[in-house]
Amino acid sequence: MPRKSLLKQTLTLASLLSFSLFALYFTFVSPSTPNLTKINTQDSLFRSRENVAKEVKIYMYDLPRKFTYGVIESYDKSRGAQPKNDDSLLKYPGNQHSAEWYLFKDLNRPSHERVDSAVTRVDDPEEADLFYVPFFSSLSLVVNLNRPGTLIEHPAVLYSDEEMQESLIEWLENQEYWKRNNGWDHVFICQDPNALYKVVDRVKNGVLLVSDFGRLTRDQGSFVKDVILPYSHRINSYLGDIGAENRDKLLFFMGNRYRKEGGKVRDLLFQILENEKDVIIKHGAQSRESRREATKGMHTSKFCLHPAGDTPSACRLFDAILSLCIPVVVSDYVELPFEDVIDYRKVAIFVDSNTAVKPGYLVKLLRSVNTHRILEFQRNLYEVKHYFEYEDPNGTVKEIWRQVSQKLPLINLMINRDKRLVKRDLTEPDCSCLCSNQSGIQMTL
Repeated sequence: MPRKSLLKQTLTLASLLSFSLFALYFTFVSPSTPNLTKINTQDSLFRSRENVAKEVKIYMYDLPRKFTYGVIESYDKSRGAQPKNDDSLLKYPGNQHSAEWYLFKDLNRPSHERVDSAVTRVDDPEEADLFYVPFFSSLSLVVNLNRPGTLIEHPAVLYSDEEMQESLIEWLENQEYWKRNNGWDHVFICQDPNALYKVVDRVKNGVLLVSDFGRLTRDQGSFVKDVILPYSHRINSYLGDIGAENRDKLLFFMGNRYRKEGGKVRDLLFQILENEKDVIIKHGAQSRESRREATKGMHTSKFCLHPAGDTPSACRLFDAILSLCIPVVVSDYVELPFEDVIDYRKVAIFVDSNTAVKPGYLVKLLRSVNTHRILEFQRNLYEVKHYFEYEDPNGTVKEIWRQVSQKLPLINLMINRDKRLVKRDLTEPDCSCLCSNQSGIQMTL
């Protein structure tokens, strides 16, 4: 009886709390109920609130060509490719950071092909709730072969990513809709951790589409306002049946052994795992041969190791998911995409770095997972794998736009809050509404 009484009191308290929150919302955010219909139909001030319930309208800037197709053209030119006379013949190079290409291509599709998308593209910026800035910032970062640390192969090709970033901001600052709301309703993609690094502090009000927050300061990035994107997988999706009998290797990893910051755990993992039976862990650079070897390894292993790179995330996690190879995540500050709809505890195993590098611990843990549990993990991976397929019409792109659309109420809050705040000189950035509290990752089976 005491336990039932406590449960009843808890449920009652939760109900009262929920009611209070709704009451506060309608008291401080909503207009008074008697005038709601009149305001929504006659005053455009509340148009955006009405759109939240129906659809989110997005306007894609028609940027100068140099920020989109021109980046691809410059990339090809720096590698000696012949110029194309038609933009439709240009192909986005690379794979890992190609989300910027897929989103751009999606918004350029006819409206009848974008069925059930959470955002509707509009041609009139006056109708828009959000503004998408389609600069290929990740590709721009790697256009020039003469970057520090690379060989000078084509010295005649002059391209500066920093100049492109500054040029983008200069262009934006001349746009009426950028100035109107201080950039809060703008969406930027900067999936590579270094993309837009020179100007990110000047676009931080906007929704940033990123792979993680590894290079962002606490007042620049947060999962509250931004969206975590998956890398595009580099190896072929596994097309076989769910099962453990054709996976004779326990654990697989192939990648750069030596990384910076949190990625230093890789070298420690190499030291304790490279001589373990049924474990394949090897150093490898990006190449076609490496991808073929990685595909074979992931498709024939029960578990795939995902240690941190120079930043908390890496493309290997998404390769593993598409391979139905159970990810073993050793990255203490990783943020994961689409976590409001995916419970990653059901598709991956998480081990904190200090525990993972204890000799014998990781292998013992994985050997203790029985076949029934492995099959359960694989079935769950199969259920969520479409979220990480950029080519799937119901896959990654659609989910990204859904995530972006959900930011609109917060965007409207910040726009209105920004307009009424008295400007203050603060010793520290005011990020009380935007910061996330990151915590360590616990091992979960």
